[in-house]
Amino acid sequence: MIAIVDYGMGNLRSVQKGFEKVGFEAIVTADPKVVLEAEKIVLPGVGAFRDCMRNLEQGGFVEPILKVIQEGRPFLGICVGMQLLMTDSVEFGLYQGLNVIPGHVLRFPEGMEENGEELKVPHMGWNQLAIRRRSPIFTGIEEGTNVYFVHSYYEKPDDDSVVAATSAYGIEFCASIWKDNIVATQFHPEKSQEIGLRMLKNFGEMKN
Repeated sequence: MIAIVDYGMGNLRSVQKGFEKVGFEAIVTADPKVVLEAEKIVLPGVGAFRDCMRNLEQGGFVEPILKVIQEGRPFLGICVGMQLLMTDSVEFGLYQGLNVIPGHVLRFPEGMEENGEELKVPHMGWNQLAIRRRSPIFTGIEEGTNVYFVHSYYEKPDDDSVVAATSAYGIEFCASIWKDNIVATQFHPEKSQEIGLRMLKNFGEMKN
């Protein structure tokens, strides 16, 4: 059973529907006990880092999530759900994350340009992946595949070896990470059509 953590931040139903389309049962739960019992965990996230972290703490999810990760069960973070794995974020101040992957969440620089035109922030829309390491969710995914992003902030892990894929928007940034049982994406698989569904299927097939 796949548990999608409902902490009030994220398009949970679309993630659930994505898993259902590829043949996996996924439940949306606001109960930390269900998270502790699940075979696999998905942490989506939309909105400000500080609000997401606050809701995780108030909902009693921090310890269950850390325990699940420590025990080696497959974990998927999506968008802010990936950012929360980092040490901290500079969004609206400096806020502490889960510190599962040492590193920082930074804002895209001001005044980025491409072909002489200023790039708008947030970075929104389809963009190419440069696959560095074949994370479990990238099975069958071609180099240069387009996926869907919506974000103003990006992750900078301290250890570059955890980066599974990058993309470019003014700067090269981390688009996905992979460390042991942890996979995470800055982009939205549930909004990335057939490619995203393939990634969700790959996650569903991950073994402990």
